[in-house]
Amino acid sequence: MKKILLSFVFYIICVCSSQAQKAKYKIVFTNANIVDVVNNKIIPHQLIAISGDTIAEVDETGNVNQYKADRYVDAKNHYILPGLWDMHIHFRGGDSLAEANKKLLPLFLAYGVTTVRECGGDMTTTVLTWKKQVQQGELVGPNIFTSGPKIDGPGAYWGGSLEVETPEQVSKALDSLQKLNVDFVKVYDSKISREAYLELITQAHKRGMKITGHMPFTVKLTEGVERGMDGSEHMFNVYKACSSKEDSLTDLIQQRQHTDKPIGFYAAVPYFYDSYDENKARELFKYLAQKKFTITPTLWVVQNDLVDLKYQDHSTDSLLSYIDPKIQATYSLRLNSAKKQSDEMNIALKKFMLKTNSMVPQMYAAGVNILAGSDCGAFNSFMYPGESLHEELKLMVTSGLTPAQALQTATVNGAKFMGDAGFYGSIQKGKSADMILLKADPLRDIQAIDRIDMVFSNGRLYTKSDLNNLLQSIRN
Repeated sequence: MKKILLSFVFYIICVCSSQAQKAKYKIVFTNANIVDVVNNKIIPHQLIAISGDTIAEVDETGNVNQYKADRYVDAKNHYILPGLWDMHIHFRGGDSLAEANKKLLPLFLAYGVTTVRECGGDMTTTVLTWKKQVQQGELVGPNIFTSGPKIDGPGAYWGGSLEVETPEQVSKALDSLQKLNVDFVKVYDSKISREAYLELITQAHKRGMKITGHMPFTVKLTEGVERGMDGSEHMFNVYKACSSKEDSLTDLIQQRQHTDKPIGFYAAVPYFYDSYDENKARELFKYLAQKKFTITPTLWVVQNDLVDLKYQDHSTDSLLSYIDPKIQATYSLRLNSAKKQSDEMNIALKKFMLKTNSMVPQMYAAGVNILAGSDCGAFNSFMYPGESLHEELKLMVTSGLTPAQALQTATVNGAKFMGDAGFYGSIQKGKSADMILLKADPLRDIQAIDRIDMVFSNGRLYTKSDLNNLLQSIRN
């Protein structure tokens, strides 16, 4: 009898303890329309209970009396979807631009970008510090994945790059990146040789390091994929791989590499366009899907910085006042280059842009993992953090993706690439509470992503007023 009584008391204590733990939440959202980007549907009249930075419960709003919270937020039948991921951005310019780069962080949140993938720069220690501070709630900004410094060949274009030529140098470079505990490897193609590039992929793959980036034109895309390359940044190499003359053009580029007449991207673009093969493209996309390959197209930077820059006046851009003058000064490099660009080259680049834009929905339909990335940051002219990702998503829809598919590229697909799909990418119990509240349905019209009412990031709720105050804090 005594044992039965003790068991009953223990049961009551457990039940009460369980109820006490369940009874209190940080925030409870009611009257929310959850945007299910995977299944392309809206789930209405939902309640979302948040503990810390995690969704603790998802329920019907009618059951709100069962939930106690420090704060209740009426979503007013607005639309909640996961926070956006910008999968290609840059923090760079060295120590002298560190503070100027830091002031970009609030801009991302103001546009609902709660996670960024930083694709190589020259201020790695600083970026890693920001990453930790954001995670610990000491710094306002998006979660950061970073590659640390790029890997390139001797005499690399970007400062801070790890320069490799021999297998031993490749090994040392990867050792240093592992010591830094970077999230992935980013390779650049300004000077890296074919041999060093393929060796880098081989060694990174053996170490289990995720590797993506540019690819020298001396290498065919399929060669890199076979070695274990996980992804490709931009569309240059995919475009080349769709050429019926890819083999002969690659051979010619290899032969001319060390002469006084090397063949670079700008010289090769017209040839790739003229020899584009639809059948080869279809087979390539199937192959890339089978290999679980990832592509970050960065369509907007091509239109904004390669095609339109020569002709557009950005002096009255509303967001220019939020960009530090030191970063604005870096825009002159590409701007001056654009002004010197011939009309013939501009026509060739526009053809490239239109063709690669049309390739994105074809790749998506084939099953290639497509990521939304803006390529915003210093030296990329007038590519504003946050807004540039919105423009990328709109351009994807214009190119043929549905709004739901475009939103997948900025939510679930990014989490999939980084190996975090179990925690990010959807509004479900047990997943990240990073999310944004929109005043309109983005599945009907992708323009709705501009109508942000609230952002929840790293355990903190930002109302529209809070977001405006963040912007005012960095305004010049």
